[in-house]
Amino acid sequence: MKINFVKAQDYSALKTGVAVLVLTEEQTKKSKDKAVKFAQDNFDFSGKASQAFLVSVNEKLIAIVGAGSEKKLDEIALNKVGSKVVALLNSAKIKSGTVFFDSKDNNADGAKIAFGAALQSYRFNKYFVDKKKNKEFHLQSLSVAVKEVAKAEKEFAPLKILADNIFFVRDLVSEPSNVLNPESYAALCKDLKKEGLEVEIFNEAAMKKLGMNSLLGVGQGSEKESHMVILRWNGGKKGEAPLAFVGKGVTFDTGGISIKPSANMEDMKTDMAGSAVVVGLMRNLAQRKAKANVIGAIGLVENMPSGTAQRPGDVVTSMSGQTIEVINTDAEGRLVLADVLHYTNTKFKPKFIVDLATLTGAIIVALADVYAGLFSNDDDLSAKIAACGEKTGERAWRLPIGEEYDEMINSDIADMKNVGSGRGAGSITAAQFLKRFVGDTKWAHLDIAGVAWKGKGDAMAVKGATGYGVRLLNELVKTYEK
Repeated sequence: MKINFVKAQDYSALKTGVAVLVLTEEQTKKSKDKAVKFAQDNFDFSGKASQAFLVSVNEKLIAIVGAGSEKKLDEIALNKVGSKVVALLNSAKIKSGTVFFDSKDNNADGAKIAFGAALQSYRFNKYFVDKKKNKEFHLQSLSVAVKEVAKAEKEFAPLKILADNIFFVRDLVSEPSNVLNPESYAALCKDLKKEGLEVEIFNEAAMKKLGMNSLLGVGQGSEKESHMVILRWNGGKKGEAPLAFVGKGVTFDTGGISIKPSANMEDMKTDMAGSAVVVGLMRNLAQRKAKANVIGAIGLVENMPSGTAQRPGDVVTSMSGQTIEVINTDAEGRLVLADVLHYTNTKFKPKFIVDLATLTGAIIVALADVYAGLFSNDDDLSAKIAACGEKTGERAWRLPIGEEYDEMINSDIADMKNVGSGRGAGSITAAQFLKRFVGDTKWAHLDIAGVAWKGKGDAMAVKGATGYGVRLLNELVKTYEK
């Protein structure tokens, strides 16, 4: 879908496409427009954010969309307006439309509406042979009427880059595992050099030399070779400690010898969503020329059952020297992250590390698909992440870690085991496990198992991969830029 900005005029002068009138609750009360009046009389339209209607006035089709109260009209609310506009027009098989919204900062608000519209337009349909029959996207173009086109375009430029990289992440997470595996994924990352990123790829021999037996153990049952990829963006001051982001990249998770039930196992192609967010974030930072030094590190493995697969009861020595008793081979993500976290921490000595992983089903039980689980050893970093989540709409809820939970992962025969004792606090004990590999460095863990993929979609995306985390972490990086 093409998005552009046009000079504001009276919507009655529009010659092609459908006019979309966006009104707040306050504007709706004052409006004398015939189309708005028709919507008020026939649909009880009041300007609430949940309202969107198509009306016909003087043989002209007009869309009426509520923006909610002016007091609550923040960036997210404007994004949702754009998303609602696209959903309404596309469902009616309308090919083009122009949005009209009168506000004080019309240019910036128009850009935010356009951003929400862009996010709603995403579809992953590359494997359909008959595009017309299967999931065709009808809306071809959307214009946003603004007072100053050049200013709106300037406001929209970084948002367009952000949207493109959210789509990049959604594409990665949506790819089937016969296409995206540790080897092909590493090759894709290598191509990001053209974006200005430094890319370093470690194969199994290189990781074996480093002592990354925790990560390697997860992938030893697969025919596909495991990899670690390091992405670097040097946009800050020379020699300044970088910010670091680490992602779990299990391109398919059968559970290994502790094999999962067959029902819904196909969803395990998304178990690399944490790594996709890191890659998409790094690509975004490079494209927008972020003024910060940033490291992106991902561990890429495939967890398969075979004659060479890791067994429950095996003990591995991680790169940190700590030993791990593998109780359950389906608790594999933390084994991958353990070595990548330690490598990132000791090699780059970052200001902080944030890791992302579709780590536990327990976090879905606790928070559903509304919040990511947030765990941290630093109150300031945790507060910044939570604040950035609220601002961008990618929310994170902090959960506790502590000595009592740490004791639950102590092993009788090794330094630790990879699952906690008993059935409780599964997400917390997973976070406690990761904490053992970051030393004293400021660290936060985001468990995104519930928010990386949504079966029913949400206000910003249709069903499927969400790209959760790119907006949040991009905003976090901004707070450290100078």
